[in-house]
Amino acid sequence: MIGNLTGAHLLIVLAIVVLLFGATKLPALAKGLGQSLTVFRKEVRASDDATPDVPPAAPRD
Repeated sequence: MIGNLTGAHLLIVLAIVVLLFGATKLPALAKGLGQSLTVFRKEVRASDDATPDVPPAAPRD
């Protein structure tokens, strides 16, 4: 369903966002979203690094 979005759909969504939040608050909203994404990526990398590499178990006969 999301794959069927066209440029016109995205413009309508953008217009609704501007109406809801106002043009003056959009930069702060984008900055907060970017900072949240950065923290999320750091946490995912940290959890991947903390996971020890466990060798697969030997197959049973």
